[in-house]
Amino acid sequence: MNRPYTMKKRAEQQADTRQRIVEATVELHGSVGPARTSFSMIAERAGVQRHTLYAHFPDERSLFLACSGLALERDPMPAVEDWTAIANRERRMRVGLAALYGWYERNAELMACVLRDREYHAATQEILAIRYDPIMASYRDALGTGLGKKARAMLALALSFQTWRTVSRESELKSAAIAEMMAETIECVRAR
Repeated sequence: MNRPYTMKKRAEQQADTRQRIVEATVELHGSVGPARTSFSMIAERAGVQRHTLYAHFPDERSLFLACSGLALERDPMPAVEDWTAIANRERRMRVGLAALYGWYERNAELMACVLRDREYHAATQEILAIRYDPIMASYRDALGTGLGKKARAMLALALSFQTWRTVSRESELKSAAIAEMMAETIECVRAR
């Protein structure tokens, strides 16, 4: 007896396959980086054939958009609106940096690989320009209100993943303490 063919089951299988591919890509981007991740590696990790991967994602750009979308869906970057309501500039700075540093801490491996590859990998540059840069610009705007040139330069340093990573690795400070230290430093530079 033949079972009736249903599009619903096929659609669910396709969605499951697509999800496995995107999850495999996120894992690889967080371990070897986007520039070093090949379609063959992704297909193997997802348990699919390369032609299946290409059927879902015909190019690197479409795959990277899905990958970055999933990563941000799982752990969205902090919402700048949560800080803009804080009138006190120094408190707003502490809250904003603490939220960002907490996100950096949760996503440290992925960010280290992605930002490293951004230096020379065009697809990574493009996706970060779409997904990451506008959010970081909104953080600079929200936290930089009322700051002079030197304090804004210090803010740029404070917002940097590399700054957070260096301080967290080289000290015993937790992310909240680093945020407090950076906010105090920016305030000192501003007051001069």
